[in-house]
Order: sequence, then structure tokens, then C-alpha cells
Amino acid sequence: MELLQRPPTIKLPTDWCTGDAFADVVHRGEDPSRLRANMVRFAPGARTAWHSHGLGQTLCIVEGVALIQSRGGEILEAHPGDVVHTPPGEEHWHGAAPDRFMVHLGLWETDDVEWLEHVTEAEYAGPRVSSRTRP
Repeated sequence: MELLQRPPTIKLPTDWCTGDAFADVVHRGEDPSRLRANMVRFAPGARTAWHSHGLGQTLCIVEGVALIQSRGGEILEAHPGDVVHTPPGEEHWHGAAPDRFMVHLGLWETDDVEWLEHVTEAEYAGPRVSSRTRP
């Protein structure tokens, strides 16, 4: 067993998100591991830009209310305990609701992330469906 030293919290760059979002690295696998795990905290209204992961991404919502959307899909309002997966190459964004902070554990493999344009205000304000009302 080894107690790992964690790097300092980083503020996510403005190229990657709108608003204030901060990440703590939980795990960054070294070869042959490809696992990446970050705890990310979003201020109300903060969200990532559109992006995709070469091998997909899984988000476990820890606190607050998350908004998650795949390109062309509906906005999912996710709650603590919800786990959402986006498959390889799927363009998506995720962030906090306008009136709530949000914390998620993000899990993915490798640093193969393609960052795209920012989410517009109209996209962010689109209709939502709650995870609490989905089967």
C-alpha cells in the first residue's frame, strides 16, 4: 500500500469551460494503466465546452445538480448517486445547474480529449429531463 501525494487543485482553463470549475486529480495511471480520475467542482452555471473522449467517459455525480448533454440529445438533469456514461467519440458537455454547485467524479482513459466550441447560452438553457423521472 502507498499513500499517494495529490497535486494541488487546478482551475480549469477558459478554453475548456465557461464559469468557474476546479479539478483535483484523484488518479493518473502510469503505463500500462490508462485510468484518469478527477473530482471536479463546478460553480452554479459553470460548464465544460463541447468535447469528446477517445475511449469514452463516466461521470459519478457526488453533490448538487448536474446538467449533461450529448450533441443533438436532451439535457439530462442528474443528481447525487447518478452515474452517466458517454461512449467513445460522443460530443457532450456537462456542468452545474444555474442555481446549484455540482461535484462529479470523472473517469476516463488516456488524455485523448478533443475540445470543441463553448456551449451557447441557448444550448445551456434548453429543456431538461430529470434522472428522477426517467425509468
